[in-house]
Amino acid sequence: MLIGHFNEQPWQDPRLDFSKGGTGITDLAISNEAYDPAIGGRLYNRYIDEKLFAEEVGFEALMLNEHHSLPGCMQGVTNVEACILARQTTKAKITILGNLIPLWDDPLWLAEQLAMIDMISHGRLVSGWVRGGGRESITHNAVPAYNRERHQESHEFIIKTWTTPGPFRWEGKHYQYRYVNPWSMPFQKPHPPIWIPSTVSVDTVLWCAQNHFPIVQLATKLDATKEAFELYHRSAAEQGYTSGTQNLGYLFKVHVEETEEQAHEVGRKYIEGISNPFLAGNEGTVKPWLTVLPGMRPRSAAQLGAAAFGPRGRQGARFRTYDDQLSDYTIISGTPKTVIPKVRHILEYLRPGTIFFWDGDGAMSHDDQVRSLRLMGEEVIPAAKEMGKELGLLSPYEVNDGTGFDQEAWAKMKSVAPLRG
Repeated sequence: MLIGHFNEQPWQDPRLDFSKGGTGITDLAISNEAYDPAIGGRLYNRYIDEKLFAEEVGFEALMLNEHHSLPGCMQGVTNVEACILARQTTKAKITILGNLIPLWDDPLWLAEQLAMIDMISHGRLVSGWVRGGGRESITHNAVPAYNRERHQESHEFIIKTWTTPGPFRWEGKHYQYRYVNPWSMPFQKPHPPIWIPSTVSVDTVLWCAQNHFPIVQLATKLDATKEAFELYHRSAAEQGYTSGTQNLGYLFKVHVEETEEQAHEVGRKYIEGISNPFLAGNEGTVKPWLTVLPGMRPRSAAQLGAAAFGPRGRQGARFRTYDDQLSDYTIISGTPKTVIPKVRHILEYLRPGTIFFWDGDGAMSHDDQVRSLRLMGEEVIPAAKEMGKELGLLSPYEVNDGTGFDQEAWAKMKSVAPLRG
């Protein structure tokens, strides 16, 4: 089993406490007039330091994501931090989940960037794609009706660019190149692993199974997540192969402290205070039409999603209290003694080969995160690894996930000591 760390990297400014007087705050309606670059600089460096410490205490993967014009996520250009981590870390997988490829008008440029990150890290990049939501399409002036087509064509183009000697020509519907011959190729062969994040989207589950890509469900409720994983296995069987734990990943919120009292005091900061104004406990509201713009999702997919997963299907964290989320494992807070059995429950119920602990988020401070990471490294990660062995939960780095990624080649890569100047 592979265990990774994630933090949404929220904006934190005590002068902008969204839990106080936030009435009227709506998505895409907060002016950046209040943005302080000095605070931004400190936060970026803090979050990078926490990633470095996460690797130090034993996390095997560092997950990064990307959103735009959202105070709850400062990662507007995820590849920047990925490149920094590629150089500053030595062991952890740089796991980008993921780049919003429909927004890229030049996917060749993206292919070059990711190849550089893979080389600098000596083959530790995991590259994921996302289609993005309505917010991203609006802020980057992308036509929502072309979102799915651009995602598919960009994906196919990047894979071809990574695996086909140039020069070659590309004449697609959305992208045209007269000369494709980048002087930047991935360290991993045939290309870096492709993992896809999801919030129990039926379309995404089926697409991943058809392409043999591991899927990582993002803090979704347990029953809906299990149904999504079962759908993946059924679809894989229809494709003629047997999927397993190596094809499944799960991100969930975990915070650890020395005492139960402190754990719940800090755990409430996931959804309260100077953090994402659109989480439960704050006053912001999401404009419904921003969730899925017209043309981004076919009617058949929406109907299938409703039939397969029901109203509980989407992210379990929105507009719910801390105690409610605690009761159904959406948030796990406690001492190592109480957290470890809950982690085991998730592993037994979902059987993912890859898990990410989502911590240090919301209004949590640097000290909150460091305390939790240290306890995770000392007690939670070793226990989870043993449970993974006992339950037979294998990651894509232990058994081939069907994407063509060569585990033997990976073993050789691990023996190559990264050069440091």
